[in-house]
Amino acid sequence: MTTSVTTPSQASHATHPSVHELEGSAAFTRSEAHTAHNYHPLPVVVADAEGAFMTDVDGRRYLDLLAGYSALNFGHSHPGLLRVAHEQLDKLTLTSRAFVHDQFADFTEGLAALCGKDSVLPMNTGAEAVETAIKVSRKWGYQVKGVPTDQAEIIVASGNFHGRTTTIVGFSDDPAAHDDFGPFAPGFVTVPYGDLAALEAAITPNTVAVLVEPIQGEGGVVIPPEGYLRGIRAACTAANVLFAADEIQAGLGRTGRTFACDHEDVVPDIYVLGKALGGGIVPVSAIVADNDVLGVLRPGQHGSTFGGNPLACAVGAEVVRMLATGDFQRRAAELGEMVRERLEGLVGHGVVGVRVRGLWAGVDIDPARGSGREICEALMERGVLAKDTHGSTIRLAPPLVVDADDLAWGLDQLAEVVAG
Repeated sequence: MTTSVTTPSQASHATHPSVHELEGSAAFTRSEAHTAHNYHPLPVVVADAEGAFMTDVDGRRYLDLLAGYSALNFGHSHPGLLRVAHEQLDKLTLTSRAFVHDQFADFTEGLAALCGKDSVLPMNTGAEAVETAIKVSRKWGYQVKGVPTDQAEIIVASGNFHGRTTTIVGFSDDPAAHDDFGPFAPGFVTVPYGDLAALEAAITPNTVAVLVEPIQGEGGVVIPPEGYLRGIRAACTAANVLFAADEIQAGLGRTGRTFACDHEDVVPDIYVLGKALGGGIVPVSAIVADNDVLGVLRPGQHGSTFGGNPLACAVGAEVVRMLATGDFQRRAAELGEMVRERLEGLVGHGVVGVRVRGLWAGVDIDPARGSGREICEALMERGVLAKDTHGSTIRLAPPLVVDADDLAWGLDQLAEVVAG
């Protein structure tokens, strides 16, 4: 497995300017001049990257503890993924699904096997995959379960983040995602995340699916109570309801298992996948299910011009082959134990709470030490990149290939920043 050769000392505090200097740099100012301001990025302008390190336009190196919100599980510029991408670029990149290409079978067969399911419906982005799961669940409800026309209901959880389309933000309770984007599509019932009794009580004869994140990433790596996922599986089976697990951030090795649902030995009816499936090279997403679910779709009822394109399938098939070894999952589990130990030691020392599952952590900052954004800016000035969420929380999701010493150094920087 490839790891960065950069030593922690090469990303030392002394080589990085202040946030104010970076915000005033010509490169950052230019990057913000002609864009919609729907993001509030840290003022780093990255030029290249390898493994777990990124380098800015002035040659300063930063340890990446975000990994593209898990899209870069295998690190930047992974040689195996770059190889297959380069090879495919020289041959064929797009046919549309009007024709079959020679990379499609390897990808769909491999991903179906990894999930233990019959079929794959490839798309591009995570939000597209969620929308696909919603459409398939509704159609299954009408055609298989017999729900009356236009009466289908899908149960979702509070604090969710499933994407940015108008349908999806309609059942978000995050004001930034939800407000001023209506009117919204009906058919969604929200229950508290982690509250199995509330979920069970919300199921009606018109319920076609339960759509949840096994771990809520945008919410701050929120891990539900033990038994929650098993309870959802049992409730869905008993009521003839589909269980759709949004594993877009949590899946594909991030938590120390192939899927976050694996921690409770639960198999959903629909896996919703994305981010790491494209290896950080191309957007690749998919839903994966058995034929009795995906079989409700007929030609012309759903699709995507770029979904399942040759380049995406070549990269996605290599991602599946890499995960099939189990090496990345084991590494995430092993390094995650070190992260857990180090972060739990910060509680009471600038940190008020931590949640860790594999190589994924949510860290709640003591407000007396500053906001999550301020902590991330202080880390940036020390050569470490992370991202805040919901004001006082920062998320840590380093590439699974990160060197243990580099990761320990990054956690040292966090400890020093929150200590004040």
